[in-house]
Amino acid sequence: MAFVRSSIREVGQSKAQDNLQSFAAVAMPTVGQSGLAAYATANAGEVETSVIGSDLTILGGKLTIISQNRLQIDGEIQGDVTGKQVTIGTGGSVTGTVSAERIEIHGGVHGAVRARTVALHPSSLVDGEIVHEMLSISEGAQFDGRVRRAKDVNELTPNLDPKSYSTQAS
Repeated sequence: MAFVRSSIREVGQSKAQDNLQSFAAVAMPTVGQSGLAAYATANAGEVETSVIGSDLTILGGKLTIISQNRLQIDGEIQGDVTGKQVTIGTGGSVTGTVSAERIEIHGGVHGAVRARTVALHPSSLVDGEIVHEMLSISEGAQFDGRVRRAKDVNELTPNLDPKSYSTQAS
């Protein structure tokens, strides 16, 4: 894609050119502002996403990963995952319990899935129990196990308090 910048605004400038200049104003850092700072300023209203990359494998018997916001898993986790919103990417996998308000599965889960909203996408492979309030299973998704609707919505509320886990482990 090529960008052309004109120093003089011509009468009758197209809407595409106006949009391009608006994009440049948001996406390009101003003098004295780093690219990261410009990104943070432009995306100040968005929720942060933590990423477990495809090159990462996390192993642990009593391991619990807690995210206060969004968590994208593209690597392998052997342990439990809790967050507000958890997305397991196509190459990602979790062996353990995944619990959140919303869970999107594109990869694999071997264990329990507990959320108000659960979405199994075509590339997903789930082996275990799903407890949900709302469930969607796309054509091509593979699921083997048990599924049930929660009797009480409170049983699907993820525990995002790290202190409560440390007292449970003692």
